[in-house]
Amino acid sequence: MPRARRARLLTLLAVAALVITGALVWADDGDRPPGYTTNEAVIDVAAAPGSDDRVQLDTTMYVPERTPAPAVLVPHGFGGDKNSVAREAAELAERGFVVLTYSARGFGRSTGRIALNDPDHEVADASQLVDYLASRPEVALDEDGDPSIGVTGASYGGALALLLAGNDERIDVIAPVMTYNDLGQALLPNAATTEPIASGTPAPGAFSDGGVFKRAWAGSLFSAGLGPARPSGPGAEAPEPGDDPEDGEDAGFSSGTAGASVPMPGQRLPVGENDGSPCGRFTEQVCAAYTDVATDGVASEQTLALLRRVSPVSVTDNITAPTLLVQGTSDTLFGLDQADANARQITGAGGEVSVIWYTGGHDGGVPGAQLRTTIGDFLEHHLIGEGDDPGIRFAYDVQGALRTNGTPSVRTVEATAYPGLRTAPADRRTIQLAGTEQVAQRPPGATPSAVSGIPGLNRVLANSSRIAGLFAVDPPGQAAMFTSGPVDSQLLITGAPTVTLNVAAAGDSARGRDAVLFVKLFDVNPDGSRSLPGSAVAPVRIPALPADGTPVEVTVTLPGVVRPIEAGHSLQLVVATTDQAYATPTEGAAYRISLSGDSAVSVPLVPGTTMTSGWPVTQLLGIGGVLAVVALVAVVAAIRRRRSHHVDPKLADTPLVIRDLTKSYPGGLTAVKDLSFRVERGQVLGLLGPNGAGKTTTLRMLMGLIQPTAGDITVFGHAVSPGAPVLSRIGSFVEGSGFLPHLSGAENLKLYWAATGRPAEQARFEEALEIAGLGDAVHRRVRTYSQGMRQRLAIAQAMLGLPDLLVLDEPTNGLDPPQIHQMREVLRRYAATGRTVLVSSHLLAEVEQTCTHVVVMHRGSLVASGEVSDIVSAGGEASFRVDDPAAAVKVLREIDGVISAHADDDAVHADLDGLPRSEAVAALVRAGVAVEQAGPRRRLEDVFLQLVGEGERDR
Repeated sequence: MPRARRARLLTLLAVAALVITGALVWADDGDRPPGYTTNEAVIDVAAAPGSDDRVQLDTTMYVPERTPAPAVLVPHGFGGDKNSVAREAAELAERGFVVLTYSARGFGRSTGRIALNDPDHEVADASQLVDYLASRPEVALDEDGDPSIGVTGASYGGALALLLAGNDERIDVIAPVMTYNDLGQALLPNAATTEPIASGTPAPGAFSDGGVFKRAWAGSLFSAGLGPARPSGPGAEAPEPGDDPEDGEDAGFSSGTAGASVPMPGQRLPVGENDGSPCGRFTEQVCAAYTDVATDGVASEQTLALLRRVSPVSVTDNITAPTLLVQGTSDTLFGLDQADANARQITGAGGEVSVIWYTGGHDGGVPGAQLRTTIGDFLEHHLIGEGDDPGIRFAYDVQGALRTNGTPSVRTVEATAYPGLRTAPADRRTIQLAGTEQVAQRPPGATPSAVSGIPGLNRVLANSSRIAGLFAVDPPGQAAMFTSGPVDSQLLITGAPTVTLNVAAAGDSARGRDAVLFVKLFDVNPDGSRSLPGSAVAPVRIPALPADGTPVEVTVTLPGVVRPIEAGHSLQLVVATTDQAYATPTEGAAYRISLSGDSAVSVPLVPGTTMTSGWPVTQLLGIGGVLAVVALVAVVAAIRRRRSHHVDPKLADTPLVIRDLTKSYPGGLTAVKDLSFRVERGQVLGLLGPNGAGKTTTLRMLMGLIQPTAGDITVFGHAVSPGAPVLSRIGSFVEGSGFLPHLSGAENLKLYWAATGRPAEQARFEEALEIAGLGDAVHRRVRTYSQGMRQRLAIAQAMLGLPDLLVLDEPTNGLDPPQIHQMREVLRRYAATGRTVLVSSHLLAEVEQTCTHVVVMHRGSLVASGEVSDIVSAGGEASFRVDDPAAAVKVLREIDGVISAHADDDAVHADLDGLPRSEAVAALVRAGVAVEQAGPRRRLEDVFLQLVGEGERDR
């Protein structure tokens, strides 16, 4: 066995041994009984203060081995239930806490309607649960009726922790995670102000006219509450444990153990059918508020008042309990600004606050095991009094480049104090930006919109460099861009950058109206590719731009991020007119945008100490598991790379070779069977066959979209497989190009090429356009194009980069005869450059005139291939145009092997039965008959029908 292969094998065996050992350790650990028991109970609470109606809350209490013990209340996130936080509850119970989890009203098995953490509903429910815990013998008390208690929860549950601490003085400590301060400001942000930002002070208030609606996020959240409502009140039946009234399956209750409590009288869990309300499980007030803002993207004063009432901002000045705020840096729903507002307000009221920014959030995930341990330490110190003070004041995670195993590197930095989202001038750095005044247009209907990411998936996209660029797109003409020079050393942005802009109406459609813009700060690599830190966008609503076109100066605070800008990278400020995640005005408008002041962006810096932590055995074993997976992926990738990088030197100059290609599907269907053919440089090859012949399947395998069952495809000697590098040498056009009608042809082509991530100089726009023959029309908007011009633009798009192999599916569909003639010339010109064209078409006469070669498929198999002239003349029938038809007939009949000959006007038709036409022409000339033209009598259509049978002509 070769040494290198043996070394790789030993490495894989070592990794496998580590994984197996880890699995055995985990299995052994899992056999140990938990250090707690669980009790199920349904608890009646008042539906509202002073109301006789009741709401039933489904709860689980985790009781540690030693009691009485301090309690921790763990509410869940929006759309979840008590089972969503079972892991966190179990970990806290193992620490020795009594833990109570519950399904909030309107969720899980609990009754009532969702009021979004209203003080008279969900917050009052939580206070009644504190009363319940104070009555339990398992819970330690500070005094009668006052349990020793903390609250921790994420998102919706985190806001409940803050609201409860601000309403109930019995709460001793809270640890809210990735939550909000003001739901109105979170869902309708406005990052602009006309006032300067004072150093070290909170940001001035947003414009009074309101913010910009986060339509994508709000719609997702509202849909989570549209299920059937469960009725409350006497007479409702309680389901048996484990019986879900909606689907009949186990609802996921933890199993009761010794000492489980028995529900108190009246603790019945009612069920019922949806009452048909368009509000689903929401209260009418919440439903009305959503309808108000979702209709036009603008919130009424009544809606804003409701959102403020149910937000922590309404009570932060009452919070005195020690608070640990944990907020994610990958969160386009509740950004760092929400934690910053909570921290400033609680601190201003005299509270003790610690802040952690971690690499997670609604786009990046909940805290991992290490951070959950830190939260547990914080609760333990303040509730049990054991252990050292964690000493956290401010810490932030910095995500670096991806490691070789594909996982991001993360380091934690601790600072001595929380500086606020915006830091003092001494802790900021200005980066000069270049760019003159630009006009940015918003198209009618705000379509197409810029794409900054996909809410909830942004971190996944950001970690994939190959696809990140597809989800950070600004359509041409719709954004102003200002770019810095490369930074000379790493710049660690920690907080919210700011920039001052001048914005003016550029036309009548924008004058006197609100301007809605979206400001983003990209990290640009030296190769020109860019990424948007945290997928963070600052929406800006500028009320009533002056009608005379005078610019308005606005200072924009961008979302807070933690982002290392590496040496050699640049910053790019983009001011866009649309964003698909937000509600955008649909009227067309144009704006003049320029930098104001010193033409710079100001970025915050927070120096600190990089902390390291130990490596628990379980983490090492987890790493072993990850390494095993990575090793397996690496082996598969290596095999694929070897296959895709292997070059057959004999075929290195051959555009396409297909050998014994087969594609079968489950159920016995074979779409392609033992297909073989070869395409050379300079050929225009037509792929023909009736419907179901396997043409489309063949093209999809050629493009690497599906894997063949057997056989292989080589392009210039390289084996084709999904993602193979050689695919970059293939250009393709599938019917339906999807051009943006309000952009010119040239702008569409540039947008398409930018999405490929390849350098602009490789596009060779001018050459592709010259071959396509669009002329000056390429600068006109596509909506003015004829069908033929659109098809030629689509061919130009496929020709970008001048690929060596051009694959076209029905390029002449919908064209009239003159347009078809023009398309024929386009393809011939392209092949004349020494490249190759493969055309799948149903127009047989056009293929005959355009293509030099043809491949005919039928029922997945090859039935004929070769030059068009050879295919159509294979039957031996020929036609001659001569000056003396009668003499020609006599001469041809005297030639040995000619079966028949007859005249038809000035043409003579003969069945040569295999005799070369050249010999027949020579005999006619020797006999003194002038031959003007000679060729096969049959058309390609005749041959095609003979090969595949009547009635199966391709349609």
